Amino acid sequence: MTKKERFNLIFPILQKKYGKPKCALDYETPYQLMIAVILSAQCTDARVNIVSKELFKKVKTPEDIHNMSLKTLENYIKSTGFFRNKAKNIKLNAEQLLNEYNGEIPKTMEELIKLAGVGRKTANVILGEIWGIREGIVVDTHVKRLSKRMGLTKSDNPEIIERELMKIVPKKYWYEFSHYLILYGREVSTAINPKCDICVINKYFNYCEKEKAEKERKKAAKKK
Repeated sequence: MTKKERFNLIFPILQKKYGKPKCALDYETPYQLMIAVILSAQCTDARVNIVSKELFKKVKTPEDIHNMSLKTLENYIKSTGFFRNKAKNIKLNAEQLLNEYNGEIPKTMEELIKLAGVGRKTANVILGEIWGIREGIVVDTHVKRLSKRMGLTKSDNPEIIERELMKIVPKKYWYEFSHYLILYGREVSTAINPKCDICVINKYFNYCEKEKAEKERKKAAKKK
């Protein structure tokens, strides 16, 4: 079975299960979404939403971050991890937006990834969620894990994974497919103890059988 054939079997199942995907991060303005995605690095969306609930009472635009002290911002986002680096990036990001884009979020990948704290993942989320623009595929830890389990890639490099998925997935589904993998990765195909007994797509790539066989092999090796 080719990678394209496997995708064509898996995608309709996930599409039926999840329908139109919704961003798990809470936000009201495009700028708030940018901040939320920056905060989500090495942090759960649930934790980000707890933090942003208070932060976004004060912050809706780059001007609000410009007028906020670095220390105050750090205190708001401390529980998201790596908060000092994130706070510096958010402050610099706000200055870039104000000085170069009149406080508006740019609408191209090339411009977005020049902003502090914004890589391809963040840019893809913003473009897809806010404007429905497909310039790439969001590759987070869930997309990376499931893409490998499904046999759609052998790489651990997010940029390589993105390029390989873009060759397999029709462009109109780039944003949806990553959303589906993220949701399925959280609910079923988890990093530890995946729920193979309720997996509805495993039959197309047999990850669970391979994982079970590997566990049995390691168990037998320990007994020797």
